[in-house]
Amino acid sequence: MEQTVQTLKTLRLPGMLAAFEEQQTNSAAASLSFDERFAMLVDREQTWRENRRVSRLLREARMKSGQACLEDVRYGTDRKLDKASMAQLGSCQWIRAHQNVILTGATGCGKTWLACALGNAACRQGLSVAYVRTPRFFEELRIAHGDGSFGKKLASLSKTDLLILDDWGLAALNQSERNDLLEVLDDRVGSRSTLITSQLPVEHWHAYLNDPTLADAILDRVIHAAHKIALAGESMRKQKELQ
Repeated sequence: MEQTVQTLKTLRLPGMLAAFEEQQTNSAAASLSFDERFAMLVDREQTWRENRRVSRLLREARMKSGQACLEDVRYGTDRKLDKASMAQLGSCQWIRAHQNVILTGATGCGKTWLACALGNAACRQGLSVAYVRTPRFFEELRIAHGDGSFGKKLASLSKTDLLILDDWGLAALNQSERNDLLEVLDDRVGSRSTLITSQLPVEHWHAYLNDPTLADAILDRVIHAAHKIALAGESMRKQKELQ
């Protein structure tokens, strides 16, 4: 037994090791066949690895609302949030189909929380996610230009299943930022998904980008095959303060 335990440790099979040690102290396991006991070991190892991967994906996503989940979404006629649509998005099939999601609405209506809930759902289904506030995102790209890691940054983003750009449209973009945005989105179109939250209605985005040529190219890559959700209702922050 001791040799088997050491071998499992050497092979880095902690899930199987834990199940094996439990079987040695569980008298009920003795009544099981070899095939049944071995299947239990394999299942435990698979579960351990899946849980470890989900934990890593959630940690690397760095979501602002790490506890947000779709089961806690507040519905109501005032929010204009459809349960059927949210159930469909919660399946993450839109990510596997390389589509986008656009969440718009006034400040405090729950855009960021809902975006994080969708991001958490994606991580739990084994998909990689990166969350970033858009102003900070452009700052990171500017630094990447300066230290020569811009190409590496683009390559990393292009492999991320879901990129969440929160607070789109808070500040005007300069020419360099518009060019960087096009580079990032061009790598993702048709192969990865992007989720954008914004206080600006979609119909104002073209004017916000302030460059007709680049705006056409950027919006074509974002709005095409995008699920649009316009949240309404009173500020969720104000409601919490009143409770």
